[in-house]
Amino acid sequence: MADDTPLTSFARLVSLACHDLRTPLATAFGFARTLPRVGELDERQTRYVGMIEAASEQMTEILEGLGLVARIEGSRWEPNMQEAESLELARLAAGDRVIVSGEGGPVTVDTDATVRALAGIMLAVVRHGGVDELTVAVAGTDLTLSPFPASAHAVVLDDDLKDLGAAIGRRVVEAMGGSLTSDGDALVISLPG
Repeated sequence: MADDTPLTSFARLVSLACHDLRTPLATAFGFARTLPRVGELDERQTRYVGMIEAASEQMTEILEGLGLVARIEGSRWEPNMQEAESLELARLAAGDRVIVSGEGGPVTVDTDATVRALAGIMLAVVRHGGVDELTVAVAGTDLTLSPFPASAHAVVLDDDLKDLGAAIGRRVVEAMGGSLTSDGDALVISLPG
């Protein structure tokens, strides 16, 4: 018997929508990649095709994130838990304006989902905290992000849904048995060991 609670039904609906949106998105991306091969494009046309490709890739990332959260919320996510190094995960997730240092340690996580989660959280702290440079100090299973301004607290730690990457990141970390906590002006992400 299927679980038909409103949350589970909505999670399944979101998951189905994400799946169904991938086909037309892949078609748009495929044709954008094919256009330059059909004939020579001028500079402006090449720029437009590049914008279509970039937007298609971004939409794919968003759909993958939504699908992941739908599986988590619907209690259908089965993470591919493997041993990894926390320092390497932090480095893979770090974007512009993020400096990673420290000594990592072994963690047991779904590697791809963890990199996506950490990247989303780091970006949210930079974006919503108005941070010019974010430092990530890795010590064993803990990643300490600083500064962690008050303006980023509600977005990253509470349910103030203003940033999809942060919402996905927090849910992924917690679904794997990790946690996010505020420690003064820092955010500590603890990954499962």
